[in-house]
Amino acid sequence: MNILFFLTPKSDVAFIYEDESLRQALEKMEYHKYSSVPMISRTGRYIGTITEGDMLWGIKNKFNLNLKEAEHVPVTAIPRRSDYLPVKVDSRMEDMLDRALNQNFIPVVDDQKNFIGIITRKEIIKYFYDRMCREGDKEQAVSRYVMM
Repeated sequence: MNILFFLTPKSDVAFIYEDESLRQALEKMEYHKYSSVPMISRTGRYIGTITEGDMLWGIKNKFNLNLKEAEHVPVTAIPRRSDYLPVKVDSRMEDMLDRALNQNFIPVVDDQKNFIGIITRKEIIKYFYDRMCREGDKEQAVSRYVMM
């Protein structure tokens, strides 16, 4: 199935630009109550994903600063433990399942690696649950899901 049916478009996604400050990133994540957000360039290219933990350990290990000083620290100065791997726009839903086990969302990029949106873990689980329900009865689908 085409993943674009499940895409949350970039216009509806909270993200940060790579040239924003640490303080701006913290405030945006606090406002939206997210623990991780995609990071993109001003030209729209997907850079990676930054998490609360990345920022916390970056502040602890790299900087001795307060929030006011964080206005002068670019978010790219914070080391990231790992990035959420993006998928191309022509990927299939079946390709998403493995990534959804370890990522809250999956960034989607076009052929030029420009960020176009995300697919949430919730949408992936819902897709496979609905598919199992179509293939058999709901009770069997639930028991298969619980066994995963």
